[in-house]
Amino acid sequence: MKYIDEFRNKRLVSEASRKIRTIKVSGPINIMEVCGTHTMSFFKFGLTKLLPERFRLISGPGCPVCVSGPDYIDKAIAYSKMKGVIIATFSDMLRVPGSSLTLERQRCEGADIRSVYSPLEAVKIAQDNPQDKVIFLGVGFETTAPVVGLTILEAKKMKLENLLFFSSLKLIPPAMGCLLKDRQVNIQGFLCPGHVSSIIGTIEYEFIPRHHRIGCCVCGFEPLDMMQGINNLLEQIVTGRPRVSNQYLRLVRRQGNKRAQRIIEAVFTKRDSTWRGMGRIADSGLKIRKRFSDFDAEVIMPLKIKEKRDLRYSQCRCPDVLKGILRPSDCPLFSRDCTPLSPYGPCMVSSEGACNVYYKYR
Repeated sequence: MKYIDEFRNKRLVSEASRKIRTIKVSGPINIMEVCGTHTMSFFKFGLTKLLPERFRLISGPGCPVCVSGPDYIDKAIAYSKMKGVIIATFSDMLRVPGSSLTLERQRCEGADIRSVYSPLEAVKIAQDNPQDKVIFLGVGFETTAPVVGLTILEAKKMKLENLLFFSSLKLIPPAMGCLLKDRQVNIQGFLCPGHVSSIIGTIEYEFIPRHHRIGCCVCGFEPLDMMQGINNLLEQIVTGRPRVSNQYLRLVRRQGNKRAQRIIEAVFTKRDSTWRGMGRIADSGLKIRKRFSDFDAEVIMPLKIKEKRDLRYSQCRCPDVLKGILRPSDCPLFSRDCTPLSPYGPCMVSSEGACNVYYKYR
């Protein structure tokens, strides 16, 4: 049965490719895949070979590690230098550059910085180290926010006094709206992120066709999902009828996951947030609500740091890559000075970063 399904899927991918090639469009078509997992799937499965040359799939700001600003990393490093502080973070964050340092470098200098797979692991670390302050770096999008919210609720229930959260949680739709207002960005359609959409639903994208006349399609991460999503967007472009379509029906609903949304609403409130490469975007971040301020690192341990700039990192073109203005391979540092073993910017650090994906699969 497994081989029958694989054969069927390959046949359907080929059919979708032939259908795409028959669609007649004038000039190049730029479709942005917002999610880093889409970027990885697209190149991993060699889908570029199945599409016409005039079609261009460009990477967007859908990697939470990549869009974390240097100011956030600088503050995380400053926390790690404090006596009696343990930093718990996802491993991808360790090598993301701040203004001049990384958390990995600071760990080599002796800071207690620990990699975790889930924010719930930070609860165990706090229980095992009651004499220390444990700060979890809350980095992610709408997919991560419910889990971080549940962890805060659990910490409050357990009355853990030594566990704090430093939130850099961000919201995808405001960033998409910001991109469409940028004159440098030329987008004819969006492949919307599947995981994020499972939480927020397709309704959150409806402002895009309504106000910007740009089509959207939520799709999964298998080759067939992506080819069907691309085909759907091209049909929208040709007919001049942009809308929000949903290819990922097996997981995504229009209203999203109401239970996850209630957790986010209970624990967090919206605030302006800084995105690497895109600056400050209104209502694009999540801040911990006042009633949970006992777990907010920014309230309990406020920081003011001086911004510094390292010339090495200033040469990185990740900001342009994140906006889809520049392909990773067009950056002068790409694969020469900047590699996964010695990254200059966050897009080469994360496994879902556009530069890392280009390096592996191109």
